[in-house]
Amino acid sequence: MTEFLLVLAFAALPAVGNLLGGFTAEVFRASDRTLSLALHLAAGIVLAVVGLELMPEALQAGQPWIPIVSFAVGGLAFLGVEQGIRYVRARSGNNGTNMGPSAIFAGVALDLFSDGIMIGTGSILNPALGLLLAVGQVPADFPEGFAAAATLRSAGVARRTRILMSLSFALPILLGAALGYFALRDAPEIITLSVLALTGGVLTSVVVEEMITEAHETKTSRLEPIFLTAGFALFALISAYLG
Repeated sequence: MTEFLLVLAFAALPAVGNLLGGFTAEVFRASDRTLSLALHLAAGIVLAVVGLELMPEALQAGQPWIPIVSFAVGGLAFLGVEQGIRYVRARSGNNGTNMGPSAIFAGVALDLFSDGIMIGTGSILNPALGLLLAVGQVPADFPEGFAAAATLRSAGVARRTRILMSLSFALPILLGAALGYFALRDAPEIITLSVLALTGGVLTSVVVEEMITEAHETKTSRLEPIFLTAGFALFALISAYLG
């Protein structure tokens, strides 16, 4: 039980980061360029998490081809996630490029759920890895929470509803961490490493197909490549000095 509570504590870190990002958007009105830069920063961090921690760990398997295939399967899993978001868009009566509040909530919740799976799975392999993954997600989830709340604010969603949605984002990441922990704690290591790799594939797809695409749908900035690489470098520093 103590180990499980530790996993939940790890997952709470990025949840708090996401919440603080949402509250910051309530205080400061963000421009399209600011949102784009925030998304690029978050994308760089997520790519670093996958490239510097998830896949190197997964490739330690005795049969590395299995996690590699699992990473590719993550792309198929992303298609399922994307289809789910489209379904929510259709249900909310918004089939265009601008997402309604329900679709925004679904997209962020699904991303946080995958973060929780990653933290729960990583903690099984090594608690230090779980902590590192959690700490690394904090600076990524802050701009994500900021962008989500700012988009809701621009869409005219009531402030009370925005705050409740920001608070509820803690649920999917905690649920994902619990699922990853209990479902895989007695599983063979190759299964755990494969799930870790699959999560990496999902996150990579989310970054390329959703975060970067969304960032380029509005006014862009010449600083975007700098923020993207700065995000990668930020997690590299965390990994090098805290890992």
